[in-house]
Amino acid sequence: MLEIVRIAVLSDNYVWLVHEPDSNGTMVVDPAVAEPVLAAAAERGWTITEIWNTHWHPDHTGGNAAIKAATGCTITGPEAESARIPTLDRTVKGGDRVMFGDLEARVIDVPAHTAGHIAFHFAGEEVAFVGDTLFAMGCGRLFEGTPAQMYDNMRKLEALPDATKVYCAHEYTQANGRFALTAEPDNAALAERMREVEAMRERGEATVPTTIALEKATNPFMRADSVEQLAERRAAKDAF
Repeated sequence: MLEIVRIAVLSDNYVWLVHEPDSNGTMVVDPAVAEPVLAAAAERGWTITEIWNTHWHPDHTGGNAAIKAATGCTITGPEAESARIPTLDRTVKGGDRVMFGDLEARVIDVPAHTAGHIAFHFAGEEVAFVGDTLFAMGCGRLFEGTPAQMYDNMRKLEALPDATKVYCAHEYTQANGRFALTAEPDNAALAERMREVEAMRERGEATVPTTIALEKATNPFMRADSVEQLAERRAAKDAF
């Protein structure tokens, strides 16, 4: 039921424009900037009714004020970061249920990249918006949290159904995959995926969304077997 449009902005950000035909509602997930998002909606005859933020970073909230001024939309984001997102109208936390038209999303607490980071999971549509927590073959840097938190996040996300489409906020896949090969050089599924990713990027194609099944098979952070191993891999990736 959801129509999801990828909008590439800045150097490697993806903003997600999400339309629900039955209610005619249109949501923006993590708008870094406003103008390309407003243009993409207008091109389709959609009026933006909501913005959902996963965390406070400016490349996820920078378009909030201008989009709200242009459309009167309602902005939802993490309760724990409300002081850092002054445009919020509604705050949510892990375990809350948020409606978009007639569709329900569950809020999942995934702190570590930022202290109050959240994700949104539409179980019925098999869709998750994860911000900067889970990437294709990667995870977010630990700016405001710990390896233990990120390890716990990986457990929460791997528990979603395998078919769940994962919409992250950056085109980091190629770089993540090159590191992943150093962490798991004998992972045949990873090697095959990287061949596909290299070909896709050569053609100028986007590599996300990904899926939970694909990350369980090829993501060295989701596949880390302990907090200590995740911490080692995150430190190695930071220096890669």
